[in-house]
Amino acid sequence: MNAPVRAEESAALAAYADEAWDQRIVPALTDYIGVPAKSPMFDADWARHGYLDRVVRDAAAWVESRKLPGLKLEVVRLEGRTPLIFFELAASGSASKDTVLLYGHLDKQPEFNGWRSDLGPWTPKYESGLLYGRGGADDGYAVYAAITALEALKAQNLPHPRCVGVIESCEESGSSDLPIYLEALKPRLGQVGLVVCLDSGAGNYDQLWLTTSLRGMVSGVLKVEILSEGIHSGDASGLVPSSFRILRHVLDRLEDSATGRLLPQSFHCELPASRLEQARATAAILKDEVWKRMPWACGADGGPTLPTTTDPVEGLLNRTWRPTLSVTGVDGFPELKNAGNVLRPYTAFKLSLRLPPLVDGNEASLKLKALLEDNAPYNARVTFHPDGRAGALGATGWNAPELAPWLEHALNSASSAYFGAPLGYVGQGGTIPLMSMLQKGFPQAQMMVCGVLGPKSNAHGPNEFLHVPYGKKLTAAVAQVITACP
Repeated sequence: MNAPVRAEESAALAAYADEAWDQRIVPALTDYIGVPAKSPMFDADWARHGYLDRVVRDAAAWVESRKLPGLKLEVVRLEGRTPLIFFELAASGSASKDTVLLYGHLDKQPEFNGWRSDLGPWTPKYESGLLYGRGGADDGYAVYAAITALEALKAQNLPHPRCVGVIESCEESGSSDLPIYLEALKPRLGQVGLVVCLDSGAGNYDQLWLTTSLRGMVSGVLKVEILSEGIHSGDASGLVPSSFRILRHVLDRLEDSATGRLLPQSFHCELPASRLEQARATAAILKDEVWKRMPWACGADGGPTLPTTTDPVEGLLNRTWRPTLSVTGVDGFPELKNAGNVLRPYTAFKLSLRLPPLVDGNEASLKLKALLEDNAPYNARVTFHPDGRAGALGATGWNAPELAPWLEHALNSASSAYFGAPLGYVGQGGTIPLMSMLQKGFPQAQMMVCGVLGPKSNAHGPNEFLHVPYGKKLTAAVAQVITACP
């Protein structure tokens, strides 16, 4: 094992990360935020628009401009697929035979509404250490932070194993292109011993947080058609069943609307005892901030809007180990200003079904389709079209392997060095399809899954921001963990 990082070396890594973020990373991310590089699911003409190609080219050019000794970079392009950056850095001063794989993505979620009047998804603004705009925190910063961490090690002449980077541009569409690329790159990945994924979140900004699990997801469009065209509601209502009522009826098969509990037992899984123990420890740190951090509609004046539970432990488990249904989009409805007295011919909902980490996403997708489509009320035309490609219609979640003693020690040391606090453990409710893919491909690999998405950062929503001070400390922590690899 490499020698422990000394206090003066930690200070030097932190100073390097600080300077890099201020002088190079924030300017690069400011340019990146200004590009509407939406993921293919949200921009069917992504290839013609060229935004994904642009952010990939810009990131690749930035990396190459750093002239990191020994680093090789390639933009890999497979026919009909989104582009991907692959870089490789040979080991230096390390006897480790393993490879460290660093992961991030450059595609973005769509605009959404509700942005502060002086902000916007494609109009970056740096204010009080927060960089506002779509994609900076999720996950544009990752490639810049990863390269900076490696640069910091080189600058201090600290040893590191062989490192490779995979920066994709399809993650927000379920990483549907990534398995093809991983198969093509498999001979070049090497023996992966540690995965550093910088696409996750933080429970607070006061310590380093390790993600211990991720939920899976099935998304798609549920559509109910009852008429071939809209007709006068006074003439037809009571005789023609409402497509919205039918849709509600169909969703009742899936969800208890009074509690939000998903009814099919196949969408649930058993909670590991170790994850319950960690949730209790995390709840003791975060307390009521688990739920108070949300932007509730009713505050002190109107009486507080309450979550599904005010128990911090149950709240953490609800958002990480239990299935939930969200409706994220609708079709078939006119704008309110154009809503006349018309019985609409169809109603369509975009569904987002979050799955517990141990439930297979593809199997869940098939079961969900059968549940929603079979025996349609009133013999209406009910269809559910899952997102993704055949054979990969749902994203499977991930439960981290048992933490190796060396990594646990390295993470705690890094958290203490840069935050002055111990490592925190937290499950995340989102999905990173790569993690389950890598777990299958490299079952012996250790996983450092972390990120800058802490309280109020609001990924995918309005006023998304990147907490730059946290990003600086995380970058230095990544460097320290890499040099600790046995």
